[in-house]
Amino acid sequence: MSEQIKFGTDGWRGVIADDFTFENVRRVAHAIANYVHRFEDPSKGILVAYDTRFGSRRFAEITAEAIAASGIGVRLAREITPTPALSYMVKQLGAAGGVMITSSHNPWDWNGVKFKASYGGSASPAIIKKIEALIDAPHIEGKGGSVVEADIKASYIAAVKAFVDLKLIAQAKQKFVVDVMYGAGRGIVAGIFKELGVEHIEIHGEIDPLFPGMNPEPILPHLRGLQEAVLASHYDAGLATDGDADRIGAVAEDGSFVDAHKCYALLLEWLLKRKQWPGAITRAFNTTGMLDRIAKAYGRELIEHGIGFKYVAEIVLSGKQVLIGGEESGSIGIPRFLPERDGTLNALLLANVMAEEGKTLGRLVEDLQEKYGRHYYGRRDLHLAAGTMQTALQRVAARPATIGGYRVRRVEDLDGFKFFLDVPDKVTGNAPLHANPAEAWVLVRGSGTEPLMRVYCEAASPEIVNRILDATVAFVNERATNT
Repeated sequence: MSEQIKFGTDGWRGVIADDFTFENVRRVAHAIANYVHRFEDPSKGILVAYDTRFGSRRFAEITAEAIAASGIGVRLAREITPTPALSYMVKQLGAAGGVMITSSHNPWDWNGVKFKASYGGSASPAIIKKIEALIDAPHIEGKGGSVVEADIKASYIAAVKAFVDLKLIAQAKQKFVVDVMYGAGRGIVAGIFKELGVEHIEIHGEIDPLFPGMNPEPILPHLRGLQEAVLASHYDAGLATDGDADRIGAVAEDGSFVDAHKCYALLLEWLLKRKQWPGAITRAFNTTGMLDRIAKAYGRELIEHGIGFKYVAEIVLSGKQVLIGGEESGSIGIPRFLPERDGTLNALLLANVMAEEGKTLGRLVEDLQEKYGRHYYGRRDLHLAAGTMQTALQRVAARPATIGGYRVRRVEDLDGFKFFLDVPDKVTGNAPLHANPAEAWVLVRGSGTEPLMRVYCEAASPEIVNRILDATVAFVNERATNT
């Protein structure tokens, strides 16, 4: 009997040669072909692209061949391609969809399949459900299918350049380190900076499927090299994209890490202040409350949703006008450009913000903290056995009255269990008087893409964040062990 293939928050992922095998990739490809024949227009064709991971090109070829066998024309990327470039070309060409071979930020021994819908963004939960239901359905065989190689990057890069104020970036004379984390964004931001005459360095740009020393996720500790490069070169900022270049991370001029929450908040404030484009703001359940405060200050609607960029795409598809949407992982998208997250675009937009405001990245972050209150964030990833994780989640679902001595004021369960905690005023007394500090919360949730339990936290200081995280991890482990 074939093993079950389950899609997570953004496609299906697995360990190479364990569950991510040629056979299982073909099963997913046949399911996608079935979906296109049943629910889309197969004559519009499918695009297939791939990242820098081990075997990605061959897995992409197998995917293309399986889809073409059903009678669908397939354009296969000529070279390593970022996920947002695939999404852009799906929409630009009016294709029925796109398939990306990547597992994004996962460790080196993982790979995966993402399906991008005809609108040029993450497949909605409804689409994913339909594809999952067609796993192991009888193969559709048809004539007329073909596989041809195509350039899926050039038009996307041109569109990104047109969306950003490159002239302003060039005039600012700021200097950047670009960390592509051995991923599919290699050469893109650096190439644009080179054209502009912007002083820059690209690091980790060589192809190495082992991603030595890191997971290609733009968070600490994986950005230690970027921090060191920024400090060593005395540059103004470091900009990082993940394995398939759809996520963003950054480092300030003093080497401090600028997490995705602050990247999102900076872009949001700039869009509202400078661009004044219409639309609501969306954020995932695990994302900073600073966004709520910015939205309120500008009188904009804020929509909270589940974790996964597919929920942003779903809101856009509903007809709702959305200015920007995103989540904790560095997934930030501006539907005016594309209903898709885009690390490359956001890296350039951060440079755009710095240039237009005439400030360093660190100064911009500090301005946000002073205006909207101190917000600090942390995350712990817990590798637990399946049974232990299930038990731990059941205990968390019992909604304890306290966590680590902090009284639980209320609990929300939109996607996981989010505990809002009562933190004494004396602990947050170092916050500026003119801005209330962040409301402390901790979220416990099983990962949708990996065998992990994740614990997220936000509070008014890094010390409080670490205390709450320590207490929550201890609570999870104690409960799981005692049971």
